[in-house]
Amino acid sequence: MSFPVHRPRRLRRSENLRALVRETPLAPGDLIYPMFVCPGKNVRTEIASMPGIYQQSVDRFVEECRQVEQLGIAGIILFGLPEKKDERGSEAWAADAPVQRAAAAVKKAKLDFLVATDVCLCEYTSHGHCGVVEENQVLNDPTLELLAQTALSHARAGADLVAPSDMMDGRVGAIRRSLDQNGFADVAILAYSAKYCSAFYGPFREAAESAPQFGDRRSYQMDPANAREALREVRLDLEEGADMVMVKPALPYLDVLRAVRRAVTVPVGAYNVSGEYSMVKAAARNGWLDEKRAVLEILTGIRRAGADFILTYHAKDAARWLAG
Repeated sequence: MSFPVHRPRRLRRSENLRALVRETPLAPGDLIYPMFVCPGKNVRTEIASMPGIYQQSVDRFVEECRQVEQLGIAGIILFGLPEKKDERGSEAWAADAPVQRAAAAVKKAKLDFLVATDVCLCEYTSHGHCGVVEENQVLNDPTLELLAQTALSHARAGADLVAPSDMMDGRVGAIRRSLDQNGFADVAILAYSAKYCSAFYGPFREAAESAPQFGDRRSYQMDPANAREALREVRLDLEEGADMVMVKPALPYLDVLRAVRRAVTVPVGAYNVSGEYSMVKAAARNGWLDEKRAVLEILTGIRRAGADFILTYHAKDAARWLAG
């Protein structure tokens, strides 16, 4: 009999032993912090459904970026709120829009972390959809040029990574060609390759003021019931030139994350999205769970499922807890 010779509890006896044999590491350098930049000056408005997360003007945003650097977080991903919206989302590629100014401000401040930018139109369009709309239909191919223009404007502002999240077919290839033809062959593409049409984006819609004005996004974001389709999307994005791929959301799709990790050799990320963040915050505020333990367990679980890096609104808190 194996017992009492084999006693797995021997290796759980102390924190030093547990740390020695821990299989899945988690560090601040595994995390990317999403940030929302808006027009104006001296603006810092907390998002009601996402406690601790803010819409900020570029001047205030840089202050928080210094904290991100000090905490050793790998980088940030930028989302922008425009001065005005129109049918085509033209402020998405404007040189003086908040995302472009924010990326340039980080580089000017010589802050030592990666700057990624979300490439999508939903925050910028009057209808709230991620592409060109005609007769209440989101058109794929006419959208590609606009996404490519947006990614190029981000690269010109100093982005290290551009991250298309729209889920239009062919957008990675269109962006790669635009970057390469304009002297930005070194700017990497992090593709939201398996992005599901999820109920867990609700708080983000408030933060980015991007709720659709009609219908939903099921014609372009993925059906939550599909896993094999995610592998197809990932393969297509890699064929078009993606350098890294992502699964979004994280927690309901850990099986997809594991499948993607096994299928590819490129870095794989996961987005611990707004709804996942807000649920933990709400439960912690009600005393229903220990926020620190819950967050670190969630992030470790996402890493264990296969994520090389995690986009998470918990990044600053997690980095502090990991350092302590």
